[in-house]
Amino acid sequence: MPGKLVDAIANMKEKEALEIAKGLLESGENPMNILNLTKEAMEIVGKRFEKGEYFLPELMMAGEMLRQISGMVKPLLKGGPETKRLGKVIIGTVEGDIHDIGKDIVVFMLDVNGFEVLDLGIDVPAQKFVDAVKQSKSKVIGLSGFLTLAFESMKETVDAIKKAGLRDDVKIMIGGGQIDEQIRSFAGADAYGKDAMEAVELAKSWIGG
Repeated sequence: MPGKLVDAIANMKEKEALEIAKGLLESGENPMNILNLTKEAMEIVGKRFEKGEYFLPELMMAGEMLRQISGMVKPLLKGGPETKRLGKVIIGTVEGDIHDIGKDIVVFMLDVNGFEVLDLGIDVPAQKFVDAVKQSKSKVIGLSGFLTLAFESMKETVDAIKKAGLRDDVKIMIGGGQIDEQIRSFAGADAYGKDAMEAVELAKSWIGG
């Protein structure tokens, strides 16, 4: 049955996926295992997207399934040993960009892996990131962007953090669409993540855990 959940999500069978997830929870399956299965399924979806077998609608549908299943599972995780937080991560889609599928997957993966995530949403001005760093004392910031115009916004955000005298206190990762080493260098970020799992690994290496 667990394998069926992975197949249902990866093959875009929303109704079936939700029914299987509900059945697993009712049969006493460890909620953390269910989240790991959704993670496995999302990796398959991501690979199919990269190969051009899936497109944005499939990513959006997978994201929606993820949201619904995590909605069922998360209440059962509260108070367990898994919920000990490793540290805070601020994340947001930069100004001028309103894509949130990739960001939401990263937020979910960070949350599942034990980070406290402060999600600023989409189209986030540089100053809002600066204010969030000051208020939360977070050591890690994730800037998301899918459009090419986001690259300039990422640079402006890193510059604003620098200008506020906070750059030495934080590590900044960027991700989305066409992000590569060249864009990372242009924006002045510390690293870029090709996918949600890489974002988690970066956060772990910077915060520990």
